Amino acid sequence: MPGRKTYRVKLTQEERNELKELVSKGKTAARKLRRAHILLLSDEGEDGPAWTDEQIAQAQGTTSITVGRTRRTCVEEGIQAALNHKRPYRTRSKVLDGKAEAQLIQLACSQAPAGRKHWTMQLLADKLIELEIVETVSDETVRTTLKKTSLSLG
Repeated sequence: MPGRKTYRVKLTQEERNELKELVSKGKTAARKLRRAHILLLSDEGEDGPAWTDEQIAQAQGTTSITVGRTRRTCVEEGIQAALNHKRPYRTRSKVLDGKAEAQLIQLACSQAPAGRKHWTMQLLADKLIELEIVETVSDETVRTTLKKTSLSLG
């Protein structure tokens, strides 16, 4: 159902004033200003316009997904969390551990394959997989690992 709101923003007069002041100054990050506008337009309190996600998205030059996400964050975590969006913290395990890095360096220092003058990042990545040192690895991971070691292939 378009326009259906699951998370309803109802601002207090104090919150509304705080957002209006932030918007009127205009001296903050564009993302934060856009989110403040979204919250003001979403307000279903007594003085709020209670626009639909689609109306807000069109007026603010964003998507209805961003509007919905901002509204949800406001309801679940508060206004400050909605204004100061933090990127999700992701932890990724290293693809190449110390032993695999050592094998990569050893491979990179070895003779290039027949018909090749030099190892390429993709050839090294493919060889690591072929030798079953790792299940999968990108040429970019190979590049950054070799860059860390200040190893010159040329």
